[in-house]
Amino acid sequence: MSDTPSHATKLMNRRALLGASAAAGTAVLAAPALAQEMVTVEWKMVTSWPKNLPGPGVTAQRIVDRVGEMSGGRLRIRLYAAGELVPALGVFEAVAAGTAQMAHTASFFWQGKIPASVYFTAIPFGLLPHEHIAWIEQGGGQALWDELYAPFGLKPVMAGNTGVQMGGWYKREINSLADLKGLKIRMPGLGGEVMRRLGATPVSLPPGELFQALQTGVLDATEFLGPWSDRAMGFHKAAKSYYTPGFHEPNGTGEAIFNQVALDGLPGELRAIVLEACRAENGRALAESDWQNAGSLQLLQEEDGVTVRPYPEDVLTALRETSAVVLAEFAEKDPLSSRIQESYTAALVRLAPWSDVAMRRFMAARDG
Repeated sequence: MSDTPSHATKLMNRRALLGASAAAGTAVLAAPALAQEMVTVEWKMVTSWPKNLPGPGVTAQRIVDRVGEMSGGRLRIRLYAAGELVPALGVFEAVAAGTAQMAHTASFFWQGKIPASVYFTAIPFGLLPHEHIAWIEQGGGQALWDELYAPFGLKPVMAGNTGVQMGGWYKREINSLADLKGLKIRMPGLGGEVMRRLGATPVSLPPGELFQALQTGVLDATEFLGPWSDRAMGFHKAAKSYYTPGFHEPNGTGEAIFNQVALDGLPGELRAIVLEACRAENGRALAESDWQNAGSLQLLQEEDGVTVRPYPEDVLTALRETSAVVLAEFAEKDPLSSRIQESYTAALVRLAPWSDVAMRRFMAARDG
């Protein structure tokens, strides 16, 4: 038998060599494409919160972590707590200017520059958390929010929720309307304007300065969030009267603000990841806040000597009536504010009867 390869064998070897060469060429061509796909995008997030503050600080960090995990490390966001890169109340301008690509904050902080921003956190005697989410996602709220922020080159979305708020910490008891006269209180949003019209003196301070201000007498009272966050801030060490209800903030939506150019510049899948991470945090944070608030309220009462007090009925009546006046005037500021007010009110009119039938009556029945 001859050792010379047959024609068929030569043909097969040649085809194998060509196939290997083609595969190698494909690998060479694919490598740059794969490298391009795996380019890491690095962003900065600035926040209005002390680092890892229970509630919004935890939410901000969790969004950063989840984006990193879901993107496989392709989108890395470095979080800067309040004051680390920009001041707590400077995050809006920082993102608009491109100093950071996103922020985690609360919309009512921008009342001075865009008054209607308050509607996207909470207004006095307004929507509850689940109602607010329904308005944003189903009732046209998101489109109006986008329109409101568009002139600044920003895209806002909901990003977490601290739930129904408490009325605040008071160094002296509120027994009548007269006790509000001259009261120095930190209460942002339209609630502060309502308090002002009833004789109080609203003081604007970022979250990180509240405890010292309350302790030293710069403030006579302050509201912040709910028991979990408030206890972590130490307010119970400076005031022992904790008032309810949080008439000014029946909802606690956290806000993520994106620089629109930076957001649009992301590949589609990364843009979807960062937006969905914010959206998922709405339910997760609300569940966490409800659970932790319940436990912290018990600790405040049983271990910290705090007394939970209801606002007197005459005070609540005055707060409700004054809120209606403030909101009516607010709608006259400009056409967009008027449209936002109309949309919000329409959502409240639609949702409140269902909440009454489905929730209030059930709770009354459950309580016996």
